[in-house]
Amino acid sequence: MSIATQSGPAIPADDDTARSVQTLASRQSIVELGARERAAALLDPGSFRELVDPFERERSPWLAAQGVVTQADDGVVVAKGTIDGQPAVVLAIEGAFQGGSMGEVGGAKIAGALELAAEDNRQGIPTRAVLLLETGGVRLQEANLGLAAIAEIHAAIVDLRRYVPVVGVIAGSVGCFGGMSIAAGLCSYLVVTREARLGLNGPAVIEQEAGIDEYDARDRPFIWGLTGGEQRFATGLVDAYVDDDVEQVRQTVAGLVNGPRPTSLRSDAWRHYLSTLASYEPSVAIDAAGVRTLYSPREAS
Repeated sequence: MSIATQSGPAIPADDDTARSVQTLASRQSIVELGARERAAALLDPGSFRELVDPFERERSPWLAAQGVVTQADDGVVVAKGTIDGQPAVVLAIEGAFQGGSMGEVGGAKIAGALELAAEDNRQGIPTRAVLLLETGGVRLQEANLGLAAIAEIHAAIVDLRRYVPVVGVIAGSVGCFGGMSIAAGLCSYLVVTREARLGLNGPAVIEQEAGIDEYDARDRPFIWGLTGGEQRFATGLVDAYVDDDVEQVRQTVAGLVNGPRPTSLRSDAWRHYLSTLASYEPSVAIDAAGVRTLYSPREAS
């Protein structure tokens, strides 16, 4: 068996290498997809139906007044359909619009869809929910209105997860920060890729407040070593760590969303996380290995 190259003739390769190359070539990156494409990719073929779509023109009423270009869907896609034949709603945030920030309209779309899913469950229709989280948190131009919308999302997740699993997915490249990182933590299950990042404050914000000597937002290995998907999985803050591959993400999400609700929730383990933070000495700069050491001796309870 051989592998062709652009610069010359085919070169010999063993079967495992050839299969690895074929697998990589056949993958479709979920990171490179927009919010609408991601939602459609997770739902069963032909079942995608968008609610409050761009033709409804539900734009933010606050951005234009501040000289900011609006978007017809306010950067949030709400899609109903099925996942492996079971009813589901997928809520996808468009990271390319205003950094995936949450304002009044986009936040209301997510919270409203989750509330309707919970009502479906109370009526005997087990509607699952998937959140595709590509967001920097609250939209600063909408301030308190955005914060209120995020609080409504939190409440809606807590309500819905009593009935069915609520699955969050962080793929990249924006990551998930601010109040929406709390939404991620409230999900029944959380799925990340290597490209994902998850944290309460984004690197640029930390650098601005603490200084570049404390936190260099340009140091990619350092940033991903602390808040990247692989690190978050290793420290138990997420449940599944997958490749940047649409089909692998879809299969993982389908297994979680159509499976049982977790027996324990991260948000119920607050004593564990508080004691972990209390054991950390802030005067000593931490690195990726230090983060893993900090979390490894204890189990959430």
